[in-house]
Amino acid sequence: LDLVAKQVKQRRESIVQFKKAAREDLIDKEERELAVLSDYLPAPLSDEELAAAVDAAVASVGAQGVKDMGRVMAALTAEYKGRFDGKTASGLVRSRLSS
Repeated sequence: LDLVAKQVKQRRESIVQFKKAAREDLIDKEERELAVLSDYLPAPLSDEELAAAVDAAVASVGAQGVKDMGRVMAALTAEYKGRFDGKTASGLVRSRLSS
């Protein structure tokens, strides 16, 4: 799972760079590879599912503030590895813990 996720991330980054360079031939190749690799990943969580998962992780570890963010992210990753964007999730966790 980690290897496939790494390759998917690499393809997405390559597509962004190739679009900046207007390399349509390389964009098409990377998009085809991305489509194949994505089939091997678990279905991503919707925004609502991610919000509910964050709330559950906060409750399960008994997080009280931002200092507990690492514990919440670890619990979230253990349960839903590969099903969410880490940057999005960490922003959501941070907002939950700072309020």
